[in-house]
Amino acid sequence: MGGLMRDTIAAISTPFGEGAIALLRLSGPRAVEVADAVFHAGKAVAELPARQAQFGAVYDGKRKLDDVVLTIFRGPHSYTGEDVVEIGCHGGVLISRRILELLLRNGARAAEPGEFTQRAYLHGKMDLTQAEAVMDLISAQTDLALRAAAEQLEGRLGERFRALRERLIEVLAHVEAFIDFPDEDIDPATGDALLAKIDAVRAEVASLLDTAGAGRVLRQGVRTVIYGAPNVGKSSLLNLLLGYERAIVSSRPGTTRDVIEETINLHGIPLRLVDTAGVRDSEDEIERAGMERTQRQVERADLVLHVADASEGISDFEFQVSGLKSRTVLVLNKIDLGEHASWNGADAVRISCLKNQGLETLAAAIEARVFGGTAAHRDWSVAINARHEAALERARGFANAARLALLDDISPEFVAEELRGALGAIGDILGRVDQDEVLGKIFSSFCIGK
Repeated sequence: MGGLMRDTIAAISTPFGEGAIALLRLSGPRAVEVADAVFHAGKAVAELPARQAQFGAVYDGKRKLDDVVLTIFRGPHSYTGEDVVEIGCHGGVLISRRILELLLRNGARAAEPGEFTQRAYLHGKMDLTQAEAVMDLISAQTDLALRAAAEQLEGRLGERFRALRERLIEVLAHVEAFIDFPDEDIDPATGDALLAKIDAVRAEVASLLDTAGAGRVLRQGVRTVIYGAPNVGKSSLLNLLLGYERAIVSSRPGTTRDVIEETINLHGIPLRLVDTAGVRDSEDEIERAGMERTQRQVERADLVLHVADASEGISDFEFQVSGLKSRTVLVLNKIDLGEHASWNGADAVRISCLKNQGLETLAAAIEARVFGGTAAHRDWSVAINARHEAALERARGFANAARLALLDDISPEFVAEELRGALGAIGDILGRVDQDEVLGKIFSSFCIGK
């Protein structure tokens, strides 16, 4: 960490392109010194008050580059925990690039992707879950994703992991006290009590793992394939959900030959809608290629909207999507033309794209299928990502092994080893692994050597 932190880094923090302003950021031990070499405002940058914007100009030698506004954030009371200087200039691509080059010539180096947030983590300003939330906040596509990222950035998810870590440390302390200090007359707790504590850890791990699906939905969206026979209204449904004409609509079967993909926000759920070619028997080589792509899309789908014509009878085709019932919503379109008797009692959402009817019912059905009908009441502050999920699976494996070792009356050393593995997995999530805490817990809880 030391070598990394000795550098002063600089970067343009606003997106590439023209705008009203651009923001450049410096962070590191020489941030004030580097800024002082290029910024002129009648006094040295080191003399400027923190967190107060100062108008001045950036000069390359004697040549003025731009009028700017400079603000200092002194460490540790800054985003990175180091001295940070922010320079706001006019938002042209060339001028912001010229100022960055000037900062680099005067002692800074170009920041790596994510390095400002990495430094914030290394300085203890945030744990890894909060660092990951920064990117989630930037890339959020819906209000739910934005709210979840904001609450994770505030530390709600980290609190759950820290509490779980404390539980593991407590259980491990009991086991290691029994191993290392057998003569201290310490009650190591009964086997049942230890099992109960391990089971509490396992239950919390399972509870966190249950949020993985919600995390994938919020971060990646739900890949939703609109599927059905030709001319049942798949493209009409896509256009209606999007709110504009994205796909060509025609009464002629086989109009859609390729896959069309768009993203919408449905009650806070990002849906990646995929309109596909209608599936039917066809001798047309191009149409058959489109149908092959349709089948591949269905296999990859998180959710399938199976559209059928309500006014026509059920055909053999309508239930060819085998093995997908758990992620399929049957949508009966053209209900304005009447419903064929063969559909009586079918578990389906009935809509009319032509009359714009039934869309709210469809939205509710999608929400229920994705989240089991509880999306409105879900605690969105806790939604783990793939990295958390992998670490929690490792922790669960270790906790299960510790439980089995305890039940089989295997040496406590084996139980402790498995618990240390679980503790390490949780520590990986937060970016904190400190075995000294276990020893500290032993002495504080059991008064060894009193």
